[in-house]
Amino acid sequence: MCNPVRPRSARWLPTALALAAPLAWAQVPAPALGIGAPAAASSIDAPASTLAPAKAASAATSGDAIDLDDIRNFSRVFEVVRQAYVEKVSSKTLLNAAITGMLAGLDPHSEYLDKAGLEQLSEETSGQYSGLGIEVLQTEDGLRIVSPIDDTPAARAGIRPGDRIVKINGTLVDGNNVDAMFKQLRGKPGSKIALTITHEGSDQLIELSLVRQNITVSSVKVRELEPGYAYVRISQFQDDTADDLVRKLGELIDKHGAPKGLVLDLRNNPGGLLTAAVAVSDDFLSSGTIVTTRGRLRDANMSFAAHPGDQLDGAPMIVLTNNGTASAAEIVSGALKDNHRALIVGQRTFGKGVVQTVLPLDQDHAVKITTARYYTPNGTSIQAEGITPDVAVDDLAVHNVRDTPTLISSEADLPNHLANENAQPAAAASSGAAAEADLATHDYVLAQGLNVLKGMVLERRPARRG
Repeated sequence: MCNPVRPRSARWLPTALALAAPLAWAQVPAPALGIGAPAAASSIDAPASTLAPAKAASAATSGDAIDLDDIRNFSRVFEVVRQAYVEKVSSKTLLNAAITGMLAGLDPHSEYLDKAGLEQLSEETSGQYSGLGIEVLQTEDGLRIVSPIDDTPAARAGIRPGDRIVKINGTLVDGNNVDAMFKQLRGKPGSKIALTITHEGSDQLIELSLVRQNITVSSVKVRELEPGYAYVRISQFQDDTADDLVRKLGELIDKHGAPKGLVLDLRNNPGGLLTAAVAVSDDFLSSGTIVTTRGRLRDANMSFAAHPGDQLDGAPMIVLTNNGTASAAEIVSGALKDNHRALIVGQRTFGKGVVQTVLPLDQDHAVKITTARYYTPNGTSIQAEGITPDVAVDDLAVHNVRDTPTLISSEADLPNHLANENAQPAAAASSGAAAEADLATHDYVLAQGLNVLKGMVLERRPARRG
């Protein structure tokens, strides 16, 4: 769920979000729990005081203590690089690189945060950024787009999940310069940046010229798909997401009445705050477990349960997912699926099932480190597996095709046919089909999800007695 991107971590690129924040990561404020997205997205902050005892106990019981030879080797390598490297490198730069490398070797989401990183982390949870609005994940061949953020320069330029950034401002992105490339993605509002990308499954290079901007991202959009059916789009999970959802859904209900069913669209949602994901799940659940987390630290073991009250009063729900649905968005999907509150329609989710904790080192530095796995209400870990949809639907493109004209296609085409005394005007009779065709043309997965939802609504209706 995040703005600028950082090495080996999924984050919102300089524009508008950053999950990891976060590619996504689910987070909670550091003081209390401290869940600190790729998507941003799933981090838990445990009190720093709990870390030292855990390390001490681990070293004592496993015999994994560092001996003098290890320290000497590190010092020797440090001095060799400092004195013999082709270009002069400061000792501070080498130490920072050593710390960064140590964390990068753990997993794609653990990282060292300096002052700039902490400021970015703070921005990620507010939904206000300066940049492009994309979440990026570092891979072996460079930078891959997890998902673009709605209504940002990246989304408007046509950047898609799975795209690969090949060049930034004409410089080829590779493993040796990824840190510098990350920094270039963030910049002042109004400044320009040139990206060369390739779409997933294609080798064709696409040149894009983008302008960074300050973006206040509203993470929730609500509208009526058609009479009786509501649509909620959540683009990421930030501080105000749950409150924004309650307010906007309430306004829709006040205007159109309680919906018969609702589609919750979490496609390309990279995640965000764990607390926001829990609160959104709670908005649609009256009971049951939402998510549990388990790790080595005592404070990493948590369980969240739903409270009485459902914004829809039990009306059927569909959740739309795809490969860009990650982290906190997967928490919501798993909670609604395992509690039999909604059907999942679309594609398998991203599969980020771990939680990060932000541990402060001092006022200007911290470590964001993976401290727990999270589990859906059924006790399932989705790490590297994702959530399988109940109804699998590929993201297909649908086009209108005119049927070959026929002389007689219905009773109405026969000469001297009897008219229907209750017949509706032709325009009114065809308006519903036209609306469905239009939706299918623009968003096939949403159209299919709506059809499934209508079936659920019909099944829920009490049978008529003769």
